[in-house]
Amino acid sequence: MNYQPVSFKDKFAKFSEHWSPRIIAQMNDYHFKIAKIQGEFIWHDHPETDEVFIVLKGRLEIQLRAGNVLLNEGEMFVVPKGVEHKPVAVQECHILLVEPAGTVNTGDVVNERTAANDVWI
Repeated sequence: MNYQPVSFKDKFAKFSEHWSPRIIAQMNDYHFKIAKIQGEFIWHDHPETDEVFIVLKGRLEIQLRAGNVLLNEGEMFVVPKGVEHKPVAVQECHILLVEPAGTVNTGDVVNERTAANDVWI
């Protein structure tokens, strides 16, 4: 067992791609994923699970059909399962996602934004 802290700064320095989550830790059946995002994502949902967005750097808007949620650095929001949403970041934003292992970033939608799943960094 490796008893070392995980450095967000070090992990973010290892990649540059946007919208490509990387797993940095696992707790039980949950993955902690970091991602660099910029621009608009796609409308999607996760029918089987909630999804946690934590903003580590920058600003993130989560568009929902019922209204938008604006997250600043140090804030988080839980998108309930089955709720359609679209993340948007005008400037590059660094986020931490918490979701069950195996969760695909685009839900049931498969397109050019669908990232390889289960990529550790």
